[in-house]
Amino acid sequence: MSKLVCGNVYLPMRHMPSHKAEMVSQVLFGESIEVVDEVPGWVKIETQFDRYSGWSDKKHLVCFEISEGLKGLVLSKSLECTTADGKKLIIGLGSEIYEPDFRRGIFRLGENVYSVTGEYNESYIKPYGQIHHTAIRFINTPYLWGGRSEHGLDCSGLVQLVYKIHGVSIPRDAGQQAKAGELVGFMKDAIPGDLAFFDDERGRIKHVGMILPGNMIIHSSGYVRVDMIDHQGIFYKESSVYSYRLRFMKRFLP
Repeated sequence: MSKLVCGNVYLPMRHMPSHKAEMVSQVLFGESIEVVDEVPGWVKIETQFDRYSGWSDKKHLVCFEISEGLKGLVLSKSLECTTADGKKLIIGLGSEIYEPDFRRGIFRLGENVYSVTGEYNESYIKPYGQIHHTAIRFINTPYLWGGRSEHGLDCSGLVQLVYKIHGVSIPRDAGQQAKAGELVGFMKDAIPGDLAFFDDERGRIKHVGMILPGNMIIHSSGYVRVDMIDHQGIFYKESSVYSYRLRFMKRFLP
């Protein structure tokens, strides 16, 4: 048995088979996918990681077959590498590599061998510190609708990527994430790593961020930033307004 994995640094997934359609998510290097539909020039793919689906330009799709039993190792640091034909790639946090050989400085993706430039050891596949320490590393990353890479992140993409680096799978969208996890009743009970969800006037979940120590929150709004949070919501100190109204908090770590 074999499975398909993404060989792109990241691959856009769109709502419809058109470059004018909104980007709903991204597939990262090494993540497993399944082709579920096809139209001329486009394929509809579903990610095995979070069962999210979208359309990708067939010309952009780079996939390799690997053994079903091989497990991807999630990168906690960016990795610069070179393919056998000399192409250089920078593979970002949250991407997956297979069959690493740290002594020889390589890893494999199917029959393809990648040579790593510079430092390369087991620290690249182990989370650094606690989960909120990883989140802080994304500060100032620009907001990008549908983004889930260090080149651009939406609010739910940020927290999903951080949790993935720490070995925890959570859904892709904020509305889906809000239905998972264990409810945290009060702000005083929240701990770093908990997720806070925010709603609009109709009660629909529209934003998510991660609780930090000291009544602070990290979230992607314009860019990944840190702000104050209390029982009312996220408080923007520079404008003295509450930008998001708190609905509830959830815990995803044991």
